[in-house]
Amino acid sequence: MSGRKETMLDLVKFVDKGVQVKLTGGRQVTGTLKGYDQLLNLVLDGAVGSVRDHDDPLKTTDQTRVLGLIVCRGTAVMLVSPTDGTEEIANPVMLVSPTDGTVVMHQPKQLRFQTAVISLY
Repeated sequence: MSGRKETMLDLVKFVDKGVQVKLTGGRQVTGTLKGYDQLLNLVLDGAVGSVRDHDDPLKTTDQTRVLGLIVCRGTAVMLVSPTDGTEEIANPVMLVSPTDGTVVMHQPKQLRFQTAVISLY
């Protein structure tokens, strides 16, 4: 066994790659991970943040804001996910009727995802 301390979070494989970071309070940013430390402070370059809904601050809108080079404080980071190999899908449990716009529930199908997500909580 080496004297090197192993960490549960191995973010080195995401350095210089696109990541999506979800923060406490509903904020969400996407950018290129340039660095991190043991406290999970993240440095993102070319960061783009999702604008939150004015009526419900926990929801984001389709609008984005260019942030550039930013530091995400580690205590606020909830989730780090690579942007490559992931895609947003429609909610498989809920369908909207095309005729009247009502929500129709149906039995969910088993879905398989090939993605790497690091959840901190």
